[in-house]
Amino acid sequence: MKQVKSLSFAGQDIYCGIDVHQKDWSVCIRDEERELKQYTQPPDPGKMAELLNRTYPQANFHIVYEAGFCGYWIQQALSGYGFDCKIVHAADVPTTDRERRQKTDKVDCRKLAKGLAEGLLTGIHIPDQKTLDDRNLVRGRKQLVKEQTRWKNRILSSLHFSGLAIPEGYKNSSHFSRRFIKWLEQLTIGESAKIALQLKLAALKPVREQLLQANRSLRQLAQTEKYINTTKLMRSVPGIGMINSMILITELDCLDRFKSFDHLCGYAGFKPDIYSSSEKTIIKGITPRCNYRVREALVESAWKAIAIDPALLLAYKQYKKRMHYNKAIIRIAKKLLSRIRYVLINQKEYVPGVVQ
Repeated sequence: MKQVKSLSFAGQDIYCGIDVHQKDWSVCIRDEERELKQYTQPPDPGKMAELLNRTYPQANFHIVYEAGFCGYWIQQALSGYGFDCKIVHAADVPTTDRERRQKTDKVDCRKLAKGLAEGLLTGIHIPDQKTLDDRNLVRGRKQLVKEQTRWKNRILSSLHFSGLAIPEGYKNSSHFSRRFIKWLEQLTIGESAKIALQLKLAALKPVREQLLQANRSLRQLAQTEKYINTTKLMRSVPGIGMINSMILITELDCLDRFKSFDHLCGYAGFKPDIYSSSEKTIIKGITPRCNYRVREALVESAWKAIAIDPALLLAYKQYKKRMHYNKAIIRIAKKLLSRIRYVLINQKEYVPGVVQ
Protein backbone atom coordinates (compact mmCIF):
# COMPACT_ATOMS: atom_id res chain seq x y z
CA MET A 1 0.00 0.00 0.00
CA LYS A 2 1.41 3.43 -1.02
CA GLN A 3 1.99 5.76 1.90
CA VAL A 4 1.33 9.48 1.51
CA LYS A 5 3.27 11.79 3.79
CA SER A 6 1.15 14.72 4.92
CA LEU A 7 2.54 18.24 4.55
CA SER A 8 3.41 20.28 7.61
CA PHE A 9 4.61 23.89 7.74
CA ALA A 10 4.81 23.85 11.53
CA GLY A 11 7.15 26.55 12.82
CA GLN A 12 7.30 28.35 9.44
CA ASP A 13 5.99 31.85 8.82
CA ILE A 14 3.72 32.69 5.88
CA TYR A 15 2.99 36.35 5.11
CA CYS A 16 -0.11 37.61 3.30
CA GLY A 17 -0.87 41.09 2.00
CA ILE A 18 -4.46 41.92 1.06
CA ASP A 19 -5.53 44.83 -1.12
CA VAL A 20 -9.12 45.11 0.08
CA HIS A 21 -11.98 46.23 -2.16
CA GLN A 22 -15.72 45.96 -1.87
CA LYS A 23 -16.13 43.41 -4.69
CA ASP A 24 -12.88 41.43 -4.44
CA TRP A 25 -9.53 41.09 -2.68
CA SER A 26 -6.10 40.89 -4.27
CA VAL A 27 -3.94 38.59 -2.14
CA CYS A 28 -0.19 38.02 -2.21
CA ILE A 29 1.35 35.15 -0.23
CA ARG A 30 5.07 34.85 0.46
CA ASP A 31 7.64 33.58 2.94
CA GLU A 32 10.77 35.38 4.15
CA GLU A 33 12.57 34.88 0.83
CA ARG A 34 10.17 34.83 -2.10
CA GLU A 35 6.66 35.31 -3.38
CA LEU A 36 4.69 32.07 -3.38
CA LYS A 37 1.27 32.95 -4.77
CA GLN A 38 -0.77 35.88 -6.00
CA TYR A 39 -4.50 35.62 -6.67
CA THR A 40 -7.88 37.38 -6.51
CA GLN A 41 -10.75 36.13 -4.38
CA PRO A 42 -14.20 37.22 -3.21
CA PRO A 43 -14.27 39.37 -0.04
CA ASP A 44 -14.65 36.36 2.27
CA PRO A 45 -12.27 35.72 5.22
CA GLY A 46 -13.55 32.15 5.49
CA LYS A 47 -12.46 31.24 1.97
CA MET A 48 -9.05 32.78 2.56
CA ALA A 49 -8.61 30.84 5.80
CA GLU A 50 -9.63 27.60 4.08
CA LEU A 51 -7.10 28.11 1.25
CA LEU A 52 -4.24 29.00 3.60
CA ASN A 53 -4.84 26.07 5.94
CA ARG A 54 -5.16 23.66 3.03
CA THR A 55 -2.09 24.88 1.15
CA TYR A 56 0.23 25.59 4.10
CA PRO A 57 -1.06 23.42 6.97
CA GLN A 58 0.09 24.29 10.50
CA ALA A 59 2.04 27.38 9.36
CA ASN A 60 2.16 30.62 11.34
CA PHE A 61 0.12 33.02 9.24
CA HIS A 62 0.73 36.79 9.36
CA ILE A 63 -1.76 38.95 7.44
CA VAL A 64 -1.96 42.67 6.78
CA TYR A 65 -4.26 45.11 4.98
CA GLU A 66 -4.64 48.88 4.84
CA ALA A 67 -7.10 50.80 7.01
CA GLY A 68 -10.04 52.07 5.00
CA PHE A 69 -13.73 51.78 4.35
CA CYS A 70 -14.01 48.19 5.60
CA GLY A 71 -13.12 49.00 9.20
CA TYR A 72 -12.02 46.23 11.54
CA TRP A 73 -14.33 43.31 10.74
CA ILE A 74 -11.85 41.56 8.44
CA GLN A 75 -9.17 41.68 11.14
CA GLN A 76 -11.63 40.34 13.69
CA ALA A 77 -12.72 37.50 11.39
CA LEU A 78 -9.18 36.44 10.45
CA SER A 79 -8.01 36.66 14.08
CA GLY A 80 -10.90 34.34 14.91
CA TYR A 81 -9.27 31.72 12.68
CA GLY A 82 -6.08 31.99 14.73
CA PHE A 83 -4.18 34.21 12.27
CA ASP A 84 -1.99 37.14 13.26
CA CYS A 85 -3.71 39.97 11.40
CA LYS A 86 -2.86 43.65 11.59
CA ILE A 87 -4.15 46.82 9.95
CA VAL A 88 -1.74 49.53 8.79
CA HIS A 89 -2.06 53.17 7.85
CA ALA A 90 -1.77 53.41 4.06
CA ALA A 91 0.78 56.23 4.30
CA ASP A 92 3.07 54.04 6.42
CA VAL A 93 3.55 51.38 3.75
CA PRO A 94 7.00 51.72 2.09
CA THR A 95 6.43 52.56 -1.59
CA THR A 96 8.96 53.01 -4.37
CA ASP A 97 8.52 55.60 -7.10
CA ARG A 98 7.88 52.82 -9.60
CA GLU A 99 5.11 51.35 -7.42
CA ARG A 100 3.58 54.80 -7.07
CA ARG A 101 3.57 55.40 -10.85
CA GLN A 102 2.42 51.89 -11.78
CA LYS A 103 -0.14 51.37 -9.07
CA THR A 104 -2.31 48.26 -9.44
CA ASP A 105 -4.05 45.93 -7.01
CA LYS A 106 -1.36 43.32 -7.66
CA VAL A 107 1.41 45.80 -6.86
CA ASP A 108 -0.36 46.95 -3.69
CA CYS A 109 -0.84 43.48 -2.20
CA ARG A 110 2.76 42.54 -3.09
CA LYS A 111 4.28 45.54 -1.30
CA LEU A 112 2.08 44.85 1.75
CA ALA A 113 3.25 41.22 1.92
CA LYS A 114 6.89 42.23 1.40
CA GLY A 115 6.74 44.98 4.02
CA LEU A 116 5.18 42.57 6.52
CA ALA A 117 7.81 39.88 5.85
CA GLU A 118 10.63 42.39 6.31
CA GLY A 119 9.17 43.74 9.55
CA LEU A 120 8.63 47.24 8.15
CA LEU A 121 4.94 47.60 8.99
CA THR A 122 3.49 48.76 12.30
CA GLY A 123 -0.17 48.06 12.90
CA ILE A 124 -2.67 50.63 14.14
CA HIS A 125 -4.50 50.32 17.46
CA ILE A 126 -7.59 48.10 17.28
CA PRO A 127 -10.27 48.89 19.91
CA ASP A 128 -12.55 46.25 21.41
CA GLN A 129 -15.99 45.74 19.91
CA LYS A 130 -17.83 47.62 22.69
CA THR A 131 -15.68 50.71 22.12
CA LEU A 132 -16.24 50.45 18.36
CA ASP A 133 -20.01 50.29 18.85
CA ASP A 134 -19.96 53.28 21.20
CA ARG A 135 -17.72 55.18 18.79
CA ASN A 136 -20.23 54.54 15.99
CA LEU A 137 -22.95 56.13 18.12
CA VAL A 138 -20.82 59.22 18.80
CA ARG A 139 -19.79 59.55 15.15
CA GLY A 140 -23.38 58.98 14.03
CA ARG A 141 -24.48 61.91 16.17
CA LYS A 142 -21.84 64.10 14.51
CA GLN A 143 -23.15 63.14 11.08
CA LEU A 144 -26.65 64.17 12.15
CA VAL A 145 -25.31 67.53 13.32
CA LYS A 146 -23.72 68.09 9.92
CA GLU A 147 -26.91 67.06 8.12
CA GLN A 148 -28.99 69.40 10.28
CA THR A 149 -26.59 72.28 9.55
CA ARG A 150 -26.84 71.63 5.80
CA TRP A 151 -30.64 71.87 5.82
CA LYS A 152 -30.58 74.99 8.00
CA ASN A 153 -28.15 76.66 5.62
CA ARG A 154 -30.27 75.69 2.64
CA ILE A 155 -33.36 77.23 4.24
CA LEU A 156 -31.55 80.44 5.20
CA SER A 157 -29.96 80.63 1.76
CA SER A 158 -33.37 80.42 0.05
CA LEU A 159 -34.64 83.23 2.29
CA HIS A 160 -31.69 85.48 1.43
CA PHE A 161 -31.97 84.60 -2.27
CA SER A 162 -35.64 85.64 -2.28
CA GLY A 163 -34.92 88.84 -0.34
CA LEU A 164 -37.02 87.73 2.63
CA ALA A 165 -35.89 89.59 5.76
CA ILE A 166 -35.69 87.62 8.99
CA PRO A 167 -37.42 89.46 11.85
CA GLU A 168 -35.18 91.02 14.48
CA GLY A 169 -36.13 88.48 17.13
CA TYR A 170 -35.08 85.56 14.93
CA LYS A 171 -31.82 86.84 13.44
CA ASN A 172 -29.73 84.72 15.79
CA SER A 173 -31.89 81.63 15.30
CA SER A 174 -29.03 79.28 14.48
CA HIS A 175 -30.83 76.65 16.58
CA PHE A 176 -34.11 77.07 14.67
CA SER A 177 -36.50 77.40 17.60
CA ARG A 178 -40.09 76.22 17.30
CA ARG A 179 -41.23 79.85 17.03
CA PHE A 180 -38.84 80.43 14.14
CA ILE A 181 -39.97 77.26 12.33
CA LYS A 182 -43.61 78.32 12.83
CA TRP A 183 -42.77 81.73 11.34
CA LEU A 184 -41.20 79.97 8.32
CA GLU A 185 -44.31 77.83 7.83
CA GLN A 186 -46.56 80.92 7.89
CA LEU A 187 -44.56 82.97 5.37
CA THR A 188 -46.61 84.59 2.62
CA ILE A 189 -44.73 83.73 -0.56
CA GLY A 190 -45.46 82.33 -4.01
CA GLU A 191 -46.94 78.84 -4.30
CA SER A 192 -43.85 77.18 -5.78
CA ALA A 193 -41.54 78.93 -3.32
CA LYS A 194 -43.85 77.82 -0.49
CA ILE A 195 -43.67 74.19 -1.64
CA ALA A 196 -39.85 74.38 -1.94
CA LEU A 197 -39.58 75.77 1.59
CA GLN A 198 -41.96 73.14 2.98
CA LEU A 199 -39.87 70.38 1.39
CA LYS A 200 -36.75 71.70 3.10
CA LEU A 201 -38.53 71.97 6.44
CA ALA A 202 -39.93 68.45 6.00
CA ALA A 203 -36.37 67.18 5.48
CA LEU A 204 -35.07 69.10 8.51
CA LYS A 205 -37.65 67.90 11.04
CA PRO A 206 -36.77 64.16 11.09
CA VAL A 207 -33.07 65.02 11.34
CA ARG A 208 -33.82 67.18 14.40
CA GLU A 209 -35.77 64.31 15.98
CA GLN A 210 -32.99 61.82 15.25
CA LEU A 211 -30.42 64.19 16.72
CA LEU A 212 -32.53 64.58 19.85
CA GLN A 213 -32.63 60.79 20.22
CA ALA A 214 -28.88 60.55 19.63
CA ASN A 215 -28.24 63.12 22.38
CA ARG A 216 -30.41 61.18 24.80
CA SER A 217 -28.63 57.94 23.97
CA LEU A 218 -25.24 59.61 24.40
CA ARG A 219 -26.18 60.99 27.82
CA GLN A 220 -27.33 57.53 28.87
CA LEU A 221 -24.08 56.00 27.56
CA ALA A 222 -22.02 58.54 29.52
CA GLN A 223 -23.75 57.36 32.72
CA THR A 224 -22.93 53.67 32.22
CA GLU A 225 -20.36 51.94 34.41
CA LYS A 226 -17.73 51.98 31.67
CA TYR A 227 -17.75 55.76 31.20
CA ILE A 228 -19.22 57.49 34.27
CA ASN A 229 -15.92 57.92 36.16
CA THR A 230 -13.94 58.88 33.05
CA THR A 231 -16.46 61.47 31.92
CA LYS A 232 -16.53 62.93 35.43
CA LEU A 233 -12.74 63.31 35.38
CA MET A 234 -12.71 64.83 31.89
CA ARG A 235 -15.53 67.26 32.61
CA SER A 236 -13.59 68.60 35.57
CA VAL A 237 -11.29 70.18 32.97
CA PRO A 238 -12.70 73.63 32.02
CA GLY A 239 -14.16 73.66 28.50
CA ILE A 240 -14.85 69.92 28.25
CA GLY A 241 -18.56 69.15 28.04
CA MET A 242 -20.43 65.86 27.91
CA ILE A 243 -20.44 65.53 24.11
CA ASN A 244 -16.76 66.33 23.63
CA SER A 245 -15.77 64.13 26.56
CA MET A 246 -17.49 61.17 24.89
CA ILE A 247 -15.85 62.00 21.55
CA LEU A 248 -12.41 62.07 23.19
CA ILE A 249 -12.98 58.93 25.27
CA THR A 250 -14.18 56.79 22.37
CA GLU A 251 -11.58 58.07 19.91
CA LEU A 252 -8.56 57.92 22.24
CA ASP A 253 -9.76 54.62 23.76
CA CYS A 254 -6.90 53.96 26.22
CA LEU A 255 -4.03 56.35 26.93
CA ASP A 256 -1.66 53.46 27.65
CA ARG A 257 -1.12 53.01 23.94
CA PHE A 258 0.57 56.42 23.72
CA LYS A 259 4.21 56.19 24.81
CA SER A 260 4.46 59.88 25.70
CA PHE A 261 2.61 63.19 25.55
CA ASP A 262 4.45 63.92 22.30
CA HIS A 263 3.05 60.70 20.84
CA LEU A 264 -0.44 61.72 21.96
CA CYS A 265 0.00 65.17 20.39
CA GLY A 266 0.94 63.50 17.12
CA TYR A 267 -2.28 61.48 17.17
CA ALA A 268 -4.33 64.61 17.92
CA GLY A 269 -2.56 66.56 15.16
CA PHE A 270 -0.75 69.13 17.31
CA LYS A 271 2.65 68.57 15.75
CA PRO A 272 4.20 70.65 12.93
CA ASP A 273 4.23 69.52 9.31
CA ILE A 274 7.96 69.86 8.54
CA TYR A 275 9.98 69.62 5.34
CA SER A 276 13.71 69.63 6.03
CA SER A 277 16.60 69.12 3.63
CA SER A 278 20.22 70.02 4.40
CA GLU A 279 20.13 73.54 5.85
CA LYS A 280 16.63 74.28 4.54
CA THR A 281 13.68 73.75 6.87
CA ILE A 282 10.08 74.63 6.01
CA ILE A 283 7.30 74.41 8.62
CA LYS A 284 3.95 74.20 6.83
CA GLY A 285 1.76 74.50 9.93
CA ILE A 286 0.21 71.68 11.94
CA THR A 287 0.23 68.24 10.38
CA PRO A 288 -2.80 67.14 8.33
CA ARG A 289 -2.20 63.61 9.55
CA CYS A 290 -4.28 63.25 12.70
CA ASN A 291 -7.52 62.03 14.17
CA TYR A 292 -9.46 65.10 13.07
CA ARG A 293 -12.36 64.31 15.42
CA VAL A 294 -10.05 64.57 18.42
CA ARG A 295 -8.46 67.79 17.18
CA GLU A 296 -11.83 69.31 16.31
CA ALA A 297 -13.24 68.50 19.77
CA LEU A 298 -10.18 69.91 21.55
CA VAL A 299 -10.17 73.15 19.55
CA GLU A 300 -13.90 73.63 20.14
CA SER A 301 -13.36 73.02 23.86
CA ALA A 302 -10.41 75.42 23.89
CA TRP A 303 -12.64 78.31 22.77
CA LYS A 304 -14.99 77.52 25.66
CA ALA A 305 -12.12 77.07 28.11
CA ILE A 306 -10.65 80.56 27.63
CA ALA A 307 -14.01 82.03 28.63
CA ILE A 308 -14.05 79.96 31.84
CA ASP A 309 -10.45 79.55 32.98
CA PRO A 310 -8.49 82.79 33.69
CA ALA A 311 -5.16 80.96 33.42
CA LEU A 312 -5.94 79.79 29.88
CA LEU A 313 -7.33 83.20 28.95
CA LEU A 314 -4.08 84.82 30.04
CA ALA A 315 -2.04 82.25 28.11
CA TYR A 316 -4.20 82.83 25.00
CA LYS A 317 -3.67 86.60 25.19
CA GLN A 318 0.09 86.12 25.51
CA TYR A 319 0.18 83.80 22.49
CA LYS A 320 -1.97 86.17 20.43
CA LYS A 321 0.61 88.96 20.84
CA ARG A 322 3.07 87.03 18.65
CA MET A 323 0.91 84.85 16.42
CA HIS A 324 -2.45 84.59 14.64
CA TYR A 325 -5.39 83.83 16.93
CA ASN A 326 -6.00 80.48 15.19
CA LYS A 327 -2.46 79.41 16.04
CA ALA A 328 -2.92 80.68 19.59
CA ILE A 329 -6.05 78.59 20.15
CA ILE A 330 -4.18 75.50 18.94
CA ARG A 331 -1.67 76.11 21.75
CA ILE A 332 -4.56 76.30 24.22
CA ALA A 333 -6.06 73.07 22.82
CA LYS A 334 -2.69 71.41 23.37
CA LYS A 335 -2.75 72.57 27.00
CA LEU A 336 -6.23 71.09 27.36
CA LEU A 337 -4.93 67.78 26.02
CA SER A 338 -2.16 67.87 28.61
CA ARG A 339 -4.71 68.47 31.36
CA ILE A 340 -6.89 65.61 30.13
CA ARG A 341 -3.90 63.27 30.06
CA TYR A 342 -2.97 64.31 33.60
CA VAL A 343 -6.40 63.70 35.13
CA LEU A 344 -6.87 60.35 33.36
CA ILE A 345 -3.43 58.99 34.23
CA ASN A 346 -3.61 60.13 37.86
CA GLN A 347 -7.36 59.51 38.22
CA LYS A 348 -7.77 62.87 39.92
CA GLU A 349 -10.17 65.65 39.03
CA TYR A 350 -8.61 68.82 37.65
CA VAL A 351 -8.06 71.63 40.15
CA PRO A 352 -8.89 75.06 38.60
CA GLY A 353 -6.04 77.50 38.51
CA VAL A 354 -3.37 74.82 38.06
CA VAL A 355 -1.83 74.75 34.59
CA GLN A 356 -0.39 71.39 33.63
